[in-house]
Amino acid sequence: MRAQFSVSRLGTLAMLAIFGTAFVADTCAQAQTLGMERRQERRGTRQEARQDKRECNATGQSTRAGCRQEKREVRQEGRQERSGVTTP
Repeated sequence: MRAQFSVSRLGTLAMLAIFGTAFVADTCAQAQTLGMERRQERRGTRQEARQDKRECNATGQSTRAGCRQEKREVRQEGRQERSGVTTP
């Protein structure tokens, strides 16, 4: 009887370990995917801001400070789009 009890307990622990590992792995994969998407969005916004600043500097229509301000505005718009806040 004692041997039967320990085999049953061992089987239960094995099943818990298998299902628990699968659940944790799935949860971690989803969290990493969402974080990777947000990171990629930020990189895209930064690249867009850099390109706008280069174009502004190349045209010579604005001062360097004006071009920096345009870059800041592009990056701020990207932050607000991600957070759901809109400005008038």
